[in-house]
Amino acid sequence: MRRAGHPEPLPAGPGQESVWDYPRPPALVRSDRLVEVRLGPGGPLLAQTRRAWRVLETSHPPTWYVPREDVAAGVLVRSDAAATTCEWKGRATYWDVGAPAGAGGSPARLHAAAWSYEDPTARFREVAGAVAFAPSRVAASVDGEVVRPQEGGFYGGWVTDDVVGPFKGGPGTWGW
Repeated sequence: MRRAGHPEPLPAGPGQESVWDYPRPPALVRSDRLVEVRLGPGGPLLAQTRRAWRVLETSHPPTWYVPREDVAAGVLVRSDAAATTCEWKGRATYWDVGAPAGAGGSPARLHAAAWSYEDPTARFREVAGAVAFAPSRVAASVDGEVVRPQEGGFYGGWVTDDVVGPFKGGPGTWGW
């Protein structure tokens, strides 16, 4: 069914979810799928978990949050990037991302490549301190599938084969 001002949702196949079925306000859903984040393809492992959360919001691919204790030591440094505020989750803290302690070599840190909600709203209290990595800046995977970044650079959604759109974020989608 076409919603006024929105594109026609793509049909979800077996084992897929349509982002147009996700709620607004967004939902927080636990996942036991294997989430891995690397500094780059084949690079050092930054985070690995089977205890992630997905934030599911209408028209957006999920944003995945990793418990802070499942992020390797030395990866995160508080960024000087300006904080932003999400109407649902609260004030975001940004993190510069680099190689884990002991990984050898010291490539430059990726400025503001991750964020967290240190003191989120009550609805999102479970993800306090958990870290979301921008898939446009790092190499992320879910159950071995390479994540593709949500188009547009503003949102941090993780596009995988099990979610269908169209997705907000690209040119002409701001008003969805």
